[in-house]
Amino acid sequence: MSLDNNKPVLVYYTMLNYAPAAEKLMTDNFRVIILENPEELKPVVMDRAEVLLAPLGYYLGKEIMDACPKLRAIGSNTTGHPHIDVDYAREKGVKVVTLKDHQDFLDTITPTAELTWGLIIALTRNIVPGFKSVLDGQWARWPFGGKAMLSRMSLGVAGLGRLGKLVASYGVAFGMDVKYYDPFVEKSPVDGITKLSSLEELVESSDIVTIHIPHEPETENLFSAELFEKFKDGAFFVNTSRGELVDHDALLKALESGKLGGAAVDVLDGEFDPDFGSKVLDQPLVKYAQEHDNLIITPHIGGSTLDAWSLTQEYTIAKIIEGLGL
Repeated sequence: MSLDNNKPVLVYYTMLNYAPAAEKLMTDNFRVIILENPEELKPVVMDRAEVLLAPLGYYLGKEIMDACPKLRAIGSNTTGHPHIDVDYAREKGVKVVTLKDHQDFLDTITPTAELTWGLIIALTRNIVPGFKSVLDGQWARWPFGGKAMLSRMSLGVAGLGRLGKLVASYGVAFGMDVKYYDPFVEKSPVDGITKLSSLEELVESSDIVTIHIPHEPETENLFSAELFEKFKDGAFFVNTSRGELVDHDALLKALESGKLGGAAVDVLDGEFDPDFGSKVLDQPLVKYAQEHDNLIITPHIGGSTLDAWSLTQEYTIAKIIEGLGL
């Protein structure tokens, strides 16, 4: 905790795991109160807090803001902010700093698009079961043949924002027939891809469907049982966006029935609940993956490179500093 009384008070949570460079920027410019998570917020801290960092999984709304009379800013190094009552913060004159509208900076942060392609290749080329077979002492390629060359497959990109554009451009580089659906993007900035008129049309015509859509109330369970029924038989599904976009019961049924040839997900519904980690093995999709090779699950590692972590954390702190005029 910094002892310089001229600096604003910032509340930091160890669960955020800031990189050393981000921690230094923070402690150089703020008096930092360190807690494990927002459950440890007490009146004695809230009375002093001028900046609150906001981890996913903990809602920062009216009750907390009203309990922090000196609050000037809220920061979260995330591209979305469903965990913050942004409208109420604006009413109170509290600055909300996230990465959502900082496109130029975000264009330099590429690991989630890269992982998306890692999952696509791992899924379509049976890399995980092939690797397991070698560990079991087998050396035979024939059980692990992929469905087709990527250059003979079509890619459907749901959402052509920052990450969707990157994923689509990588698909073009692989020689794929790339299509997209995004009601907010009329003309594609990526050469060689085609816009379709609806999400239904996209999934009906794609061998691989990948999601790059923000989590908002109106996008929850967007990928429903009805939509999975419209997928091509044996298609592949990839989600590195947010678990809340998908009805996971419907996804499980699509895998069990063979409607989907396979899926890879880096996100699960409810993963930001504080006790989610203790219940991972109870998740139906995880139980399915334990017994089947056509589902890959990774623990939300899309943005998890050391440089991306540090850069996004530093950028958020720098924007808080700028917003407060320090």
